[in-house]
Amino acid sequence: MKPSTIRIGRRYRSNRLEGPYDTIVIGSGPGGMAAAVCLSKAGQKVLVLEQHYTAGGFSHSYSRNGYEWDVGVHYVGDVGNPKTMAGALFGYLTDGELQWSPMADNYDRFYLGEDQYDLIRGKDAFRKQMVQYFPDETDAIDQYLSLLKQVSNAMPAFSARKLLPGWMNKVMRLAGKGKLPSFFNEPTVDVLSRLTSNKKLIAVLTGQWGDNGLPPEQSSFMVHALIARHYMFGGYYPIGGASRIAETMIPQIQASGGELFTYAEVAEILIENGRAVGVKMKDGTDIRAQRVISNAGVFNTFSRLLPESTARATGYLDKLNQVTPSMTHLGMYIGIADTAENLDLPKTNFWIYQDEHHGQNVDRFLKDSNHPFPVVYISFPSAKDASWDERYPNRATIEIVAPAKYEWFEQWKDETWGKRGEDYDALKEGFSERLLEVLYEKLPQLRGKVDYYELSTPLSTDFFCFYKKGEIYGLSHDPNRFNQHWLKPKTDIAGLYLTGQDVMTAGVVGAAMSGLMTAGSVLGLVGGWKMLKQVQSWKPEQQKPLTVVSENREEETEEAV
Repeated sequence: MKPSTIRIGRRYRSNRLEGPYDTIVIGSGPGGMAAAVCLSKAGQKVLVLEQHYTAGGFSHSYSRNGYEWDVGVHYVGDVGNPKTMAGALFGYLTDGELQWSPMADNYDRFYLGEDQYDLIRGKDAFRKQMVQYFPDETDAIDQYLSLLKQVSNAMPAFSARKLLPGWMNKVMRLAGKGKLPSFFNEPTVDVLSRLTSNKKLIAVLTGQWGDNGLPPEQSSFMVHALIARHYMFGGYYPIGGASRIAETMIPQIQASGGELFTYAEVAEILIENGRAVGVKMKDGTDIRAQRVISNAGVFNTFSRLLPESTARATGYLDKLNQVTPSMTHLGMYIGIADTAENLDLPKTNFWIYQDEHHGQNVDRFLKDSNHPFPVVYISFPSAKDASWDERYPNRATIEIVAPAKYEWFEQWKDETWGKRGEDYDALKEGFSERLLEVLYEKLPQLRGKVDYYELSTPLSTDFFCFYKKGEIYGLSHDPNRFNQHWLKPKTDIAGLYLTGQDVMTAGVVGAAMSGLMTAGSVLGLVGGWKMLKQVQSWKPEQQKPLTVVSENREEETEEAV
């Protein structure tokens, strides 16, 4: 396979550094980029270092054989209206350059065996549709919607706990302030089982569980509620593809003298006298700054980047034993030489299940991969992107995601990408054929029309996104994870901060919100408050034209992988 030709960012060379820098950010996912932009807008000179050949983390795109796919941005909620916090935040981060295409009003469709259930945008429409499916469960549905709102209302208090000093949190608890609902962090299925005994209704309400990587028996209700409410007012897709997220943020970083470098692998966080003072690059170059923000995930940060003596002395190695990596997955990328319109591809996501027993089906599959997939998620990016037909005429793309187990592929972990051998390729091909059959079952008109496809495994996730076990959502989103008070922006190591999905939650908006929180933690109470007010008051007419400096040299393309 030829490497992707999409390049967002400038290639790292030690002689291109123009320090001194105020802040170094490790990783260019939405959390790292958001933190970098917010600090840049506050006047700091920020350097973002990305080990991949293109910026974006799980929000990057890649192209091959005349097609383009995203790897993680299948849809985003709450961004279509600049008056929402998510809409205002992305307007602020990109100066309004990032635009969004709305999906169909029916943004998600669940198949439970032979039964079909559609989620319709808008709270009233959502309720009406659910009541139509389950007319005897009206009270349970209304109670469910109330619980979603209560979780949403409690999120400022939950977020404040990650930002305020420990003594202030204690004072607030003693004063009875910021109390969270009793059900806030219970297992999702436990909360819903108190509302109804209808297993199918619970299965439908939790049909988006793949968005956090845990079936409802294991996930925190807080995360379930945030996701359900996040998409209740519709799904959106970035116009121009997922790579536009990073591409439209880079100019804000450059405007204050900062930069984003790709091919920039950090070997170690530099610690002097107990304080983070910069990073050592893989090529041996030391880059110094007043502080370091890690968007590489807590496992990478504390077990791979931080000196072991520091990680052990500060207790972070022990703390890592209290959390677990999230799910791993198979990602299938399909290209068809025709238009989405001709192929009748929808602007609706498909979630395909065997039946309503989510947890049991996951357990059965992970024990034996010959069992049916517990969930198959199908997305149609070429139908969602308003600019697609102009950029890729007579082309259409489909993306499929399904759970997987790292151990199925572990024996090839030390082999070179693209050259892991016939046995590995055969294993991938077996999964590919099974996933294609699931696709053809729902869209039989596609049989015989697929022009190109490829499959990624957890080893691909590790190679491209630097997650050792191939996890796609950072930490597992179970109740235990959200009881870990050390998962916050400011670490116990002076000058070292965290951002990204491990700080808040998975997803583009969740990660970007963590970046906002991390920047606020760096800027302090007054600076953070000022920044928050600027975000909340952002309006579309405030956008400014900026041009991204990015390299896409043909001679570098072959070095990409």
